[in-house]
Amino acid sequence: MNRYLRTYRLVFATATFATAIALTGIGRADSSAQFELREATIADIQAAYRAGILSPQHLVSMYLARIAALDRSDLPQPLDGGVGNQPLNSFMHVNENALADAGRLDPDDRMDDDGGRGRPLFGIPVILKDNIATKDMPTTAGSVALGGSMPEKDAFIARKLRHAGAIVLGKGTLTEFANFIALGMPTGFSSQLRFQLFQVPGADLAKVGHGFNPYDPRIDPRTSTPFNDGRPVLATGGSSSGPGIAVSANLATVGVGTETSGSILSPSGQNMVVGIKPTLGLVSRNGIVPITADQDTAGPIARTVTDAARLLGVLAGFDKKDPATRACRTEGNCFRDYTQFLDANALRGAHIAVPMHPYWVEFGLGAGRTALMNNAIAVMESLGATLETFEIPSQNVLNNYGTCVTAADVAARRAAALGTVPPCSTVLLFGFKRDLNAYLANPSFGPGVSASSSSISVRTINTLHDVVQFNSDHADVALKYGQAIALGSDAYNSPSVDQPDYDADRARDLHLTRTCGLDILYNGVPSGQIPAACTDVITQPLASCTSHPHDAVLFPANFGANPPARAGYPSVIVPAGRFPNLNKTAIDAGDPNFHPKRSPFGATFSGPAFSEPKLIGFAYAYEQASHCRITPDKNDSLNIVSCP
Repeated sequence: MNRYLRTYRLVFATATFATAIALTGIGRADSSAQFELREATIADIQAAYRAGILSPQHLVSMYLARIAALDRSDLPQPLDGGVGNQPLNSFMHVNENALADAGRLDPDDRMDDDGGRGRPLFGIPVILKDNIATKDMPTTAGSVALGGSMPEKDAFIARKLRHAGAIVLGKGTLTEFANFIALGMPTGFSSQLRFQLFQVPGADLAKVGHGFNPYDPRIDPRTSTPFNDGRPVLATGGSSSGPGIAVSANLATVGVGTETSGSILSPSGQNMVVGIKPTLGLVSRNGIVPITADQDTAGPIARTVTDAARLLGVLAGFDKKDPATRACRTEGNCFRDYTQFLDANALRGAHIAVPMHPYWVEFGLGAGRTALMNNAIAVMESLGATLETFEIPSQNVLNNYGTCVTAADVAARRAAALGTVPPCSTVLLFGFKRDLNAYLANPSFGPGVSASSSSISVRTINTLHDVVQFNSDHADVALKYGQAIALGSDAYNSPSVDQPDYDADRARDLHLTRTCGLDILYNGVPSGQIPAACTDVITQPLASCTSHPHDAVLFPANFGANPPARAGYPSVIVPAGRFPNLNKTAIDAGDPNFHPKRSPFGATFSGPAFSEPKLIGFAYAYEQASHCRITPDKNDSLNIVSCP
């Protein structure tokens, strides 16, 4: 391997960095060779390293320049009174040591994963969602109550990434506590981001705290409540908003998000990137601020299926401190290299189920997104796949069995009669208090430490109740959208009083989504008969297509995230086009000169446990045939649907 040219050493101040870049031409190893950063893949970067036209330090410098130009501002936000493009705010924290980390990489390290001895992510800058613990940067989960938290150790997957040669460029913003603290909180908002931005003199506390979608990074112009609170005109998706924004805007090569239900799929779809929500147990959760161990996982966000597959191979694997990953000890469940499953012909002969209710109909897919889904189906059929409408057999019960999220829900669940389907599942609320308290009690990652300022005294945070109390004491900064979900979770007396309800609800979740739900689609049943174990929830004869197994289920965007999330099953989302902003009519009526730009959209493949190889193959085949992704600067305000 050629040694990398080590031409530059750069020390910079954030305020002058963009100018320094322009003056010094950083990003070129010499005056004749250039490297195109935008849309650069892992393979492109490592080929440039091998050719000697790029070094890890040069690459990090290029990304830092883009971050300085597009993501951050020393000026008070909103910029220009809230008119025009805003900073993307995808980074909660930029790693001050990123250049030094890049410089410490050994240029003679192998870049290929040679039997586990290589460094497959050598020199690849990655952004981690800010609920993944890092020993060299704060880990806040987007909460001002944890704003000063500095873990003693890296999360297991952060260690794996560094060992694989990745450079942690920084921590990504997120919807606070992974969108599990308040009702009505816009995706991409957090009290910690709000607190940080408000430290700039002149910032408007009533408006700041939001991330912005690079496909239209403007503030919603509507003046009516709730739209006049500084939120973006185009939702970022969440809760892994920062990694989705940064990867899409070419502020990092790849990112790692987390998902409990939709939190990788949503921002990936909204930012026109690829997201993989892995099988529960494929990736360790040790050192990740949790919602619940029953559903939490971490997974890749990338601009291509190839890069997502490459990243997944590094993240996957057994961790003795996460019991769920014992499944990786079973041969064929987990792989070091998922790029071996990239196959442009993978859809040939595939059978894919397409549930319509409620995902297309009752959820309000609308004409534009329906057209994009039909276009995606047509592409898949042209590649040899068979797609057929097939509802999830237990869907009628699932429709009426949501998630408990408030103290009122807790009371209603406690009052439910034995032997009946309760109004909601306690799994997330119960698990949040149990698992967050355990995380904060772990000396490797906790206790938490609050943010502090001249008006906020630092406080140690040991429990969810401490979070709730800190927020109440500093409501002006912490509680723009309240904390109804946190209050609901804190109402649980775990594990004594509510343990039986939780145990029953977890069993019911799996019964509805696995045994009597998705498993029937994936495995088939003889002659369409109702399985004996499912007569309590399936009352209508099953369609004839249940007599054969399906390889996957196809959902629009993140609309179908819930059943696979409860089941612990994997999903992969791929860009599938653009459609007019959902609020275009209302925005045009209020300001006919604003012209909201089109929204990205994705199609999601979901499959049974540890079916990532098959799903990655399907996603790759569709991606290679459709090429729906465009860079954010190419977006427009046309009133049409299209791919790209």
